[in-house]
Amino acid sequence: MAYNEFLADRIRSSLKQKRIGFEEKRMIGGLCFLVRNKMCLGIVKDNLMARIDPEIYNEALTKKGCSEMDFTGRPLKGFVFVDAIGTNMDADLNYWISLALKFNPKARSINK
Repeated sequence: MAYNEFLADRIRSSLKQKRIGFEEKRMIGGLCFLVRNKMCLGIVKDNLMARIDPEIYNEALTKKGCSEMDFTGRPLKGFVFVDAIGTNMDADLNYWISLALKFNPKARSINK
């Protein structure tokens, strides 16, 4: 499935600028960015997927362009989609990247 290559380049650039080691994998019908072997960020079609702290999940859903990540008919708490309205500006994209990186040390590995 296709995903937004420009958004992928912007995420790569931000992670490299922050000197964050990451791995890319095709998953969830798009592209995922793993940090410390944990799903952290991704792209599905034109939407950013961010894995954030479940403690701030409901607050995050009030931000522009943010919605629940729902693949199975049941939203995954702690995972959100952010559309272009919420990622067009670099500051907005970096806000979501920062939230995902902040939660990453507490997140469970994809291998567990």
